[in-house]
Amino acid sequence: MIKWKGIRWSVHPLFVLVMIGSVVTGYFAELFTLFLIVLVHEIGHVVVARGFDLTVREVKLLPFGGVAEIEDAGSIPAKQDALIAIAGPLQNVWMGLAAWGCGQLGLWDPEWASYVWQANLMIGLFNLLPIYPLDGGKLMQAAFSYGFTYYSMMKWTSRISIGLSILMIGYALSTAFRPDTGIQLNLLVVGLFLLMTNWTYYRNMPYLFVRFLMHRDKVAVRAISRGALARPIIVNLKQPIIGVVRLLWREQYHLYYLMELEGRVVKVVPEKEIVDRYLTEPDPNRAVIELFR
Repeated sequence: MIKWKGIRWSVHPLFVLVMIGSVVTGYFAELFTLFLIVLVHEIGHVVVARGFDLTVREVKLLPFGGVAEIEDAGSIPAKQDALIAIAGPLQNVWMGLAAWGCGQLGLWDPEWASYVWQANLMIGLFNLLPIYPLDGGKLMQAAFSYGFTYYSMMKWTSRISIGLSILMIGYALSTAFRPDTGIQLNLLVVGLFLLMTNWTYYRNMPYLFVRFLMHRDKVAVRAISRGALARPIIVNLKQPIIGVVRLLWREQYHLYYLMELEGRVVKVVPEKEIVDRYLTEPDPNRAVIELFR
């Protein structure tokens, strides 16, 4: 691991295994090219994130791309998140076109040019799969932010990612029954990695949600600075506080209307008060009205 421009850069152990295998089998030039492609892909994410004045804490390189960890990622607008995500595959577009052009103009050996543009095509398209933490998974999260609450967005992202990871593993194993192919080991390893990553993500959702709540003040600042309307959330007085905070949307600031079943508004509370009470309340299942008596 090295630190450059304030960012920790590291190579995932999975990539190290691929490196060892490439050296043993004599494909070092192909491996080095793959490494450069992945590096430029991730630099694309970093440049756009820095352009939005965001802090990139770590970049971890994988054989099929990488993971750029952005500080307080849950508090940034979905549009910015989507632009950061798509910036990686866009690097593969220009690199692939450049390699193809070099081959057509005779600047590179046609076979080598074909390898480079196909490698870019493979990495770019694979990263667009709707599986977290691939770029396609992050684009899916950004899209879900406009149709789901933040908690539901996390839940559905992890469920879809787990399902697609299992399908990938199943496909890799199914080829074992074909006499001309056998098990696709690379796809199997990647599928297992994505499955474990998303299972961990699913289990850590309560922690990730608390981290999201701790940075809700940034959403409030953005809403106040542009004069945006607050989105009302109507809740029953007896609803548990944990259920109430899970109604928050990613980019919108809320006012909570605490109402009786008969429809009478008992209290109107800004979301900051609800969030602060939740973060300090030892019993998340207490009725929300009990916190404001």
